[in-house]
Amino acid sequence: MCPSLWYNPPNLQLHVLTQIHHCGFEPSKTTRLEGGRMKGNAKVIAKLNGLLAEELTAISQYIVHAEMCGNWGYKKLHEVNEKRAISEMKHAESLIERIIFLEGRPTVSKLNKFTIGADVLAQHKNDWAFENGAVKSYNAGIKIATDAGDNGTRELLNSILKDEEDHIDVLEMELDQIKQMGIQNYLTEQMG
Repeated sequence: MCPSLWYNPPNLQLHVLTQIHHCGFEPSKTTRLEGGRMKGNAKVIAKLNGLLAEELTAISQYIVHAEMCGNWGYKKLHEVNEKRAISEMKHAESLIERIIFLEGRPTVSKLNKFTIGADVLAQHKNDWAFENGAVKSYNAGIKIATDAGDNGTRELLNSILKDEEDHIDVLEMELDQIKQMGIQNYLTEQMG
């Protein structure tokens, strides 16, 4: 059983590290305490910034698709794309928060290439491809975080990964509906 930590401001950091070591825990290669603050692993922070760029790109793509669908009178598709963009905004916010927590600097000025579909079918296919790439990127990020011993980042990325997989599931359902009922019947369903 670990002895309780006692408060000793001048030597608190040293005491905490001594007690952690005494309890059998070795500080991971993920973080180090510097001036009493946590510093993240450089590879983890770089991957988080890469994922942030993907999320910011997805937001742009989905908002453009939402507005195009709204302009064409496809109210349901407008709402679905808008909700997906909002979900990606929440992911971006979570990534920014984690980067800052790890004492990194979030890069919000970088967007990756995105592809705007000229019609609804092309939009769904482009969005599916984008989400499929995101799933691969999040799995790679989870591996980097796991290898670095950064369980907080791993848990965050697992949570976002589940959302991205849900986005793929919805897009696959939409593509299946188009295949089964034809594009014209599908689009008629989206008007209302």
